[in-house]
Amino acid sequence: MNRPESLTDLYVAFSRLALQGFGGVLAVAQRELVERLAWMSREEFVETLAIAQVLPGPNVVNLSMMVGDRFFGTRGAMVALAGMLSLPAVIVLLLAVAYGELRNYPVAADALRGMGAVAAGLVLATGFKLLPALKKNPLGPPAAFGLALAAFVLIGLLRWPLITVLAIVGGGGMALAWWKLK
Repeated sequence: MNRPESLTDLYVAFSRLALQGFGGVLAVAQRELVERLAWMSREEFVETLAIAQVLPGPNVVNLSMMVGDRFFGTRGAMVALAGMLSLPAVIVLLLAVAYGELRNYPVAADALRGMGAVAAGLVLATGFKLLPALKKNPLGPPAAFGLALAAFVLIGLLRWPLITVLAIVGGGGMALAWWKLK
């Protein structure tokens, strides 16, 4: 397993990761951290992502801070956070100014709708790519798929509030994992 050689490596890696993602960087994060840089195994990525998803805030920002902390402690967490946010913040501010000038053109609205579809595709592709990691998960694929299906039905079809679904499905998943690990 590799590791970043310095805080600068960490900053550059997360800046590069952030600049590759449009509408979400989860797919890019998996490719960069697991496949290209080899800072994490697939299983470590899935486990860290699972924790990042239940914490408040954007998943990938939480993930970056946890990875930074893993290698360099609190300083690493702050540097990874800066890498994730600094350059994209500048770009977003510039795009906001440009959008203010272009918002009355239909092609600008169509372009934004197209980016949403691309982002959804990236999330699905990442999910499929991470499926093999479920084989080593204590819950196993059937239970994991059952929990995912329950979350989809409760949120997507029944429109339950996210916090309620998180408490029920997340709590149930944690209890099941605890029982299986015991």
